[in-house]
Amino acid sequence: MSKKILVISGSPKRNGNTSALIEWFAKGARSKGARVEVIHAASLKLKAPGCTACRVCQGIKKFECVIKDGASEVIGKMSGADVIVFATPLYFYSASAQLKVIIDRMFALFKWDNAVDTFQTPLKGKTLVLIASAYENIGLKALEKPFALTADYTGMKFASLLVPNAGESGGIRKLGKAREKMVRFGKKVAS
Repeated sequence: MSKKILVISGSPKRNGNTSALIEWFAKGARSKGARVEVIHAASLKLKAPGCTACRVCQGIKKFECVIKDGASEVIGKMSGADVIVFATPLYFYSASAQLKVIIDRMFALFKWDNAVDTFQTPLKGKTLVLIASAYENIGLKALEKPFALTADYTGMKFASLLVPNAGESGGIRKLGKAREKMVRFGKKVAS
C-alpha cells in the first residue's frame, strides 16, 4: 500500500532552496509509489494569523479547526496522511512564520482531558518529517528541536534531513550531494 505524504512548504518563495528540497524529496518518495501532495502555506487564504485560543475545537467531536479557511483545510488533510512533512528555511533559529501558522492551528488535532492528564489525537502513529536548509552551518539543530519534541509528545515517528551551507535562495541547486541525499531520504520515508 502506498503512503500518503502531505508536504507543507513554509517558504514564501516558489523557487528557493526549500522548493528544491521538496522537489527532490517528492521525486524520491514518488519513485517508491507514495502519493505526495504539496501545499504552500504562504499561498493560503487565512482568516486568522494563527490559533486564536478560542478553544471551540476542544468542545466538538471532530478533530478540526472551527475557523474555516486555508489553514483549517490543511489541518483536515493531516488526519488522512501517513506522513506529514514540514519544509522550511531557517529563519532566526526557527521555522518561517508561514509554517508556524499551520503548526499553531494544529491545536485542533488534540483533545485534552485535563482531569486525567490525557489526550487523543489522530496524529498518533503517523510520521512527522522536517526538511530544512540554512544559509550557513548554524541554527538547524535549534530549528529541529521543537519538531522532534512535538513528534515525541504526539506519539509520532520523527525523521529529518537538514542541509547547512545552502547559500542564498536557489543556491542549494549547486550542491549535488544535497539533491542525492534528499532523493534517498524521500525514498526512505516512503518505504
